[in-house]
Amino acid sequence: MERAKYDRQVAVASRGDAAAAFDLGVAHSTGTRGADVDLIAAHRWFNLAAAWGHEDAPGARADVADELTAREISIAQKAAREVLAGLARKAA
Repeated sequence: MERAKYDRQVAVASRGDAAAAFDLGVAHSTGTRGADVDLIAAHRWFNLAAAWGHEDAPGARADVADELTAREISIAQKAAREVLAGLARKAA
């Protein structure tokens, strides 16, 4: 993904789009689509995609989690909660 397209994808995913979140998880887990390999970010996006009902996201999240420490998973989960809290604030 070029930077502008990547930023748009993040914006769409951050609004609760499960498919966009899953795509970002794939991009970060594989270093494709212009994203750097960042397994913490991949876990965050897969976690959000799973929360929003993407059927492949739980398995992808588990695969990434196998490569992370407990501390790294905690960081990814905190980042996912922050996205969810932002959505809740916007909805209120």
